[in-house]
Amino acid sequence: MPAARESLLEAAYTALARRPWAAVRMVDVAAAAGVSRQTLYNEFGSKEGLARALVRREADGYLAGVERALGSHAEVRERLTATAEWMALAARDNVLVRAMLTGCWNERLPTPTLSAVPSSSAVPAQRRADGPLPSPGDFVQIVRDRAVAVLAASGRDGGELARSCELVVRIALSCVAAPPGEGGVGELVRGVLSRQPV
Repeated sequence: MPAARESLLEAAYTALARRPWAAVRMVDVAAAAGVSRQTLYNEFGSKEGLARALVRREADGYLAGVERALGSHAEVRERLTATAEWMALAARDNVLVRAMLTGCWNERLPTPTLSAVPSSSAVPAQRRADGPLPSPGDFVQIVRDRAVAVLAASGRDGGELARSCELVVRIALSCVAAPPGEGGVGELVRGVLSRQPV
């Protein structure tokens, strides 16, 4: 990703942390990134294009974190526990990730449509951002499928593994909506997995 594009996305994310998306001005984002307003429009086309690119970047970062968590331990149960903990942490720390995972977009956030929008952008990264964005259900399937793909090498039964992975993903998402008390997500997942054939 070109440096100007990443700087603009970071400036937009920082602006969103300070004020509602409706109050974020393109000129301010460009100035904070140290580029011209024309560069911003060349990269994103519009404020909606910037919003879509920002949401896509946060979705990609979230999924990269899932991949890291899945590779963080040798044992299957600990990999799934680490993944659930990452999901809950990412949603707690990032309002866009929380909105993507729950489907609860509020008036402070950009609300890009999930379906693809027509794109005539010459910027490949923007054409990708203008494609369909994942829905909450898509994220469940994506994370479950990635977990199954990574953990299938453990020799577990594919059907049982898929059910356990989906259960862990759904537990983690429930913890996003209603954070657990003492012991957190990890304790909940370990308790459930102790009764699962993984």
